[in-house]
Amino acid sequence: MTPDELYALLPAVHRRHDEERGRPLYTLLGVIADQVRVIEEDIDRLYDNWFIETCDDWVAPYIGDLVGYQVLPGIAAALSDDTARATGLPAAAVPRRDVADTVANRRRKGTLALLEDLASGVAGWPARVVEYRRTLAVTQPVRRYTSDDLDARRRRARGALVDVRRAGPPAGTGGPFDELARTVEVPRAGSPRRSGRYGVQSVGLHVWRLRTYSVTRAPAYCLDRDDACYTFNVLAVDTPLFTAPLPEPSSGHVADETNVPEPIGRRALAERPYDFYGPGKSLCVWTGQDPEDDPVPLSRIVAADLSDWRYRPVGDQVAVDPVLGRLALPTGTAPARGVRVTYHHAFSGDLGGGEYPRPDAPATGKTARYRVGPGQDHQRVSDALDRWHAEKQGDPDKTAAVVELTANDVHEDLTDIRLDPGDLLTLRAADGVRPVVRLSGRHGDHPRVLLVEGPERGPRTARLVLDGLLLTGGGVRVTGRISQLTVRHCTFVPGWALTPGGTPLAPDAPSLEIADGPVRVEVRHSVLGALTVAGQDEPSRIALYDTVLDADRRESTALSDPYGGPAPVLLTTRRTTVIGSVRARAVDVLENCLFDGELRITRRDQGSVRFCWVPPGSRTPPRFHCRPEPADDPARVALRFAGTRYGFPDYVRLADGCAEEIRRGADDGGEPGALHHLFETQREDNLRTRLAEYTPAGCDTGLFFVT
Repeated sequence: MTPDELYALLPAVHRRHDEERGRPLYTLLGVIADQVRVIEEDIDRLYDNWFIETCDDWVAPYIGDLVGYQVLPGIAAALSDDTARATGLPAAAVPRRDVADTVANRRRKGTLALLEDLASGVAGWPARVVEYRRTLAVTQPVRRYTSDDLDARRRRARGALVDVRRAGPPAGTGGPFDELARTVEVPRAGSPRRSGRYGVQSVGLHVWRLRTYSVTRAPAYCLDRDDACYTFNVLAVDTPLFTAPLPEPSSGHVADETNVPEPIGRRALAERPYDFYGPGKSLCVWTGQDPEDDPVPLSRIVAADLSDWRYRPVGDQVAVDPVLGRLALPTGTAPARGVRVTYHHAFSGDLGGGEYPRPDAPATGKTARYRVGPGQDHQRVSDALDRWHAEKQGDPDKTAAVVELTANDVHEDLTDIRLDPGDLLTLRAADGVRPVVRLSGRHGDHPRVLLVEGPERGPRTARLVLDGLLLTGGGVRVTGRISQLTVRHCTFVPGWALTPGGTPLAPDAPSLEIADGPVRVEVRHSVLGALTVAGQDEPSRIALYDTVLDADRRESTALSDPYGGPAPVLLTTRRTTVIGSVRARAVDVLENCLFDGELRITRRDQGSVRFCWVPPGSRTPPRFHCRPEPADDPARVALRFAGTRYGFPDYVRLADGCAEEIRRGADDGGEPGALHHLFETQREDNLRTRLAEYTPAGCDTGLFFVT
């Protein structure tokens, strides 16, 4: 209902008197119409909330209660907080798929495939279930072993001895796909102290917590053009290639290697290349001069060990090393237009940009749009920016622009961004792509820098948004009157660039420099290197949400002024992981964060630190529920990561042996830091509870994390 419709319902005499008084009644009816619209939308949602498939996340627990779905007490307490809806906890803690399948799962109790479905439905993790009694070493009669009936085939599927005729160690030894025979192990699979696997009644549920992310038709990095040596990763770092999981054909199917995000081994690629290579599969290679050419056929692909680049393909072969993510062509056959590849790598969650879906940016008014990429009006980013500046001269209202990169290309032409008063520029990647901005050369006294210049003076300022980009080879330097810098789903490679082993080339170099201001910087779901802010009278506002601030090691400085002193900022961090020391003038709130480095705040009478891990000896404002506490054992409650090298699958993941006080140290009982949005602790608790509920008596089920 609109204000005009309500206004038309009034008698004419009231409308005439309202016109004489400046229409105050019409303005009041406009406010009423807005509230009527809200009520109508809520009424429309009532019907959708009757069904688990279409209901809101907060309704799922109530529908689950109708079928006897039990929410864990700790999760129920966290859901009672209104802030839990904004962080996405209801969708992770009470998955609607698990609620919808409650009745059907009770009828399937005791089946192996049900355990895999529970891992997928409850926690969203791919899984494989293993009956360990089938891998036990037992004496099998040769007389029956030679027959070909069903019972004989089942006997042959039991664990076997090591085949010494195969070179190298057996693939998958000790994992969910281990085919070797074992002797009986005494501990129970579900034991909290020491979990055993190989028992008569033992069943293991192996789950993969990592996710696979695709990189489609992106340029491979050429290490040596003469020898035609390449890396799949455009950052020239060794990246293990992973399987793109295929959906299981039926609910009764037990997952195999093609259904889970498992690293691709050299032997697996050599023996079953058709499972991994080809368009739409885990990896693919293009070497043709025309981008529309067909990919390299499967018959030319050979699996090889390229760790020392000694293996050289012959003829028209293309050697692929999936363990290191390397590729080699015959010597002297490097294509003039380069090699393009499709591959999948693993990471914990949607962080730092990629081909995953990103939320739409808020719409603005009159906005000019420029698309950059193959088949578009512009092939270079600088050409699109030049056209925008030229069109602004003829249309002063065209101050808002969106420059969208539409392909997985490497852009090396972007050296500076100049903004005029009132400008709003959004430089973003299109949905489904991850473009790379590589900085090279020098700009004045600042080598390898993307210079963002705002207006020098005047009351009007400019704004800049960077969305979905991967920036390597240097950092970003902001000067002038830039009132707002927003970075969303981006990666500013820590240390500017990486060696093949993942070591930063310039570990102390800042990824983002604020030269003058004040500037409001807001970073969300991104990975950044060190950040420096120059001294000024009025502090800049720095806000980090679901972000990694990585200075390579805890002894380095992650946030400071250019000389290592306190940065003139008012700092806000929520769900952020910081590697390196932080030196700031003041904070607003630090919440659900991990600080792997000294934290020194000049003003201790302002702000608060909540539900964080703060190194001993740090200087901070008042703390609330932070670790380690004075009564904690420092050796036990120590911060431990599974990995701290950017580009590796276990980057900034907490180690499995990390103390429970840290793993569950967030305000909602989850994991603090940049991976808080995964809610892994809540998912694990839910899964363990459902396993206990659906495991039949006499069966011992253990939960094992593969990655």
